[in-house]
Amino acid sequence: MKENKTYTETQPHGGYMKKENIDTDNQHSTTGNWLLKYKKNIFSQFGEDGIIEKIFSILPNICGWCVEFGAWDGKHLSNTHFLLSQRDYSGVLIEADQHKFKALCQTYSGNNQVNCINKMVTFDGQNVLDNILSQTSVPKNFDLLSIDIDGNDFHVWKSVKFFKPKLVIIEFNNTIPNNIEFVQDPDFSINQGCSLLALDRLSKEKGYELLAVTDFNAFFVDAEYFSLFQIPDNSPEIINCDQQYLTHVFQLFDGTIVWKGNLKLLWHGIDINPQKMQVLPKYARYFPESKPSWIRRHLYSIYKKLFL
Repeated sequence: MKENKTYTETQPHGGYMKKENIDTDNQHSTTGNWLLKYKKNIFSQFGEDGIIEKIFSILPNICGWCVEFGAWDGKHLSNTHFLLSQRDYSGVLIEADQHKFKALCQTYSGNNQVNCINKMVTFDGQNVLDNILSQTSVPKNFDLLSIDIDGNDFHVWKSVKFFKPKLVIIEFNNTIPNNIEFVQDPDFSINQGCSLLALDRLSKEKGYELLAVTDFNAFFVDAEYFSLFQIPDNSPEIINCDQQYLTHVFQLFDGTIVWKGNLKLLWHGIDINPQKMQVLPKYARYFPESKPSWIRRHLYSIYKKLFL
């Protein structure tokens, strides 16, 4: 669809993007998830590079700084490598694993604009993100923070008090329905993640608004800039309408448990067998008001006494 655009005279950071205003008459500005049409992978996993590019074409006061932890080798499924390698950005990349950190340093060898740090970012103690970043040159309101640590993402973002990036991209568990608030325990020995609803509520406490989601990443923008994106309803159920990862479970009158939707443990590659996930065996299932045979009632009583 044709867009009406206004451009600024300057194009900072390697001509990153022309600034534009959104035409309120455009169809994409009346739907909650319109940013998804700009999905594009250069180094990212689910189209984040293109969405970042679009968002930064709208945000004012771009400073050319980004931060990512869980940075891996700096390129693998990275949300910042495009900015750092092709848009003249400065950045802080943090990786806890020694082997990955070595590869990270090799990726940015000779690039004095990238500060690579080998630390585990925590949600308390000396290695909270505020403490780590305070030892660098990154400004308080830098452009992008990307969080992907496979579990404690919620708790680490919650712990950030001083720095306030304009845009935060953070991993969430998209197998959890939009209406469920779930946050794993603050424990680095477990990896469960959190729901989008939990992040959305945290974001509002921190002065952010939900802007877009990809398969497993949520975009939150500083609430000061949210109106620039002309999104009338940014509730999780509107922004996240993709249900391909959801597993639906419901029960029938006779005690049968039905499984629908995604029937695979995504991170293990194991199929879920609905027949093995029943509370009652088939011979013990019946609707109590249907006056089942004496044998079936007797089998049910025995099974209940032995196993339930």
